[in-house]
Amino acid sequence: MSITTDCADCPLRKMKLFLPFTPEELEFMRHFKTGEVTVPRGATILSQGERSATLYTVLSGLGTRSVMLEDGRRQVINFAFPGDFLGLQAGIMGEMRHTVNAITPMTLCAFSRDRVWELFQNQPARAYDLTWIAAVEEHFLGETIVTLGQRDATERMAWAYVRIWRRLSAVGLAKNDGVPLPFRQHDLADALGMSLVHTNRVVAALRRAGLATWSNGWLQLHNLAALSALAGIPMEKEEQRPIM
Repeated sequence: MSITTDCADCPLRKMKLFLPFTPEELEFMRHFKTGEVTVPRGATILSQGERSATLYTVLSGLGTRSVMLEDGRRQVINFAFPGDFLGLQAGIMGEMRHTVNAITPMTLCAFSRDRVWELFQNQPARAYDLTWIAAVEEHFLGETIVTLGQRDATERMAWAYVRIWRRLSAVGLAKNDGVPLPFRQHDLADALGMSLVHTNRVVAALRRAGLATWSNGWLQLHNLAALSALAGIPMEKEEQRPIM
């Protein structure tokens, strides 16, 4: 029999990255959550063009978000990390505009799409949190566009390394100055608008410079300050965020 994590015992809620629930919000989320789903590596969680009846919060594991072009090519647009909310597009727009795949085994908290309106009716603070999540995704998309348009290849990779390292560190996945990075180089190349060959060269150059090493699914940052300066982003902690 599968075991479902009680929202009161959620390991993510204990992390400083996420804003705490009020007692009323906790009780609502206990009833709003319909269960948990565990998916293997390589599984498709949500599919582009489909009307998913379920929304998810990533409890553990990593994934990719990608768009399939009309000619069959696949474009990775960003990644899914613990604490991310998946399926909001389907919940609001009726169908998914991208696909979510598991890169590692993942555990997901599940919510019924049909009950999203209940959240807006009865839990205005939680509804605001949902709006905040959507706004952050829009902001990240804007930052990504700036990266693709204004940063050179080395700056793009430094930006990605720092952003990923900070986020995964904030959810407790850092160990010995490193975090898991099990994505293919092709995935990161896609997300950064670079060729695979160019990505390989930049990864090697950052390693030779003593700034970062990405090898065997593990990313180590040897000089976070220098990488942040190279990427043109400030040295700061991840902003606290709500969790669904």
